[in-house]
Amino acid sequence: MKKISIISFLIIATAFNFSACKSEAKKEESKETIKVETPKSTAAFAVVNATNDIKFTAYKTTDKVGVAGWFKKVEVLSGGEGMSVKEAINNTEFSIPVSSLMTKDTSRDYKIQKFFFGVMENTALLSGKLMITDDTAGIAEIKMNGITKEVPFTYTIVDKTFSMTSTMDVTNWKATKALASLNKICELLHTGADGVSKTWSDVSLNITSTF
Repeated sequence: MKKISIISFLIIATAFNFSACKSEAKKEESKETIKVETPKSTAAFAVVNATNDIKFTAYKTTDKVGVAGWFKKVEVLSGGEGMSVKEAINNTEFSIPVSSLMTKDTSRDYKIQKFFFGVMENTALLSGKLMITDDTAGIAEIKMNGITKEVPFTYTIVDKTFSMTSTMDVTNWKATKALASLNKICELLHTGADGVSKTWSDVSLNITSTF
């Protein structure tokens, strides 16, 4: 999203040409790696500078047992800056790589990515926009499976921490096929004491940004 400056590009190009000229150097000579850091925002409050925790809870079995997870990465596409926490959050557009999903179980992570999100249309990324409507509520536009839907949320701001909670029903994004796919691959694991295998369509969201 953030562009590398022309100067940084020239530094990398020069380093590349220099290393190419040393193709006959001794093999044991160590290779130097140049790292270009993405610049932080200079705004008073910026989502890109904040610690962002994107957590969710999905549910399985007829007893509705929660399965917690989170996304490790989020990219700010537009907005996300302001003179206050509220102003920074309002109108922030973002994307989240599905590949950054984690649940403390690598096998389960793979199944969710492949047999749930992988069944959808153009869902390598989840994208959306956060809009504050008043002092306690807002609307999140979330795009998934090629469909954009609005999800209401409630929020609090305590000191420099924004916390929002919401619940989304994935069937609103026509994800019934994806849900059935996940339930089939996880049939035994999603079977409760009653012998019924079930994967719920509602997912709880809990997102915090600490500035």
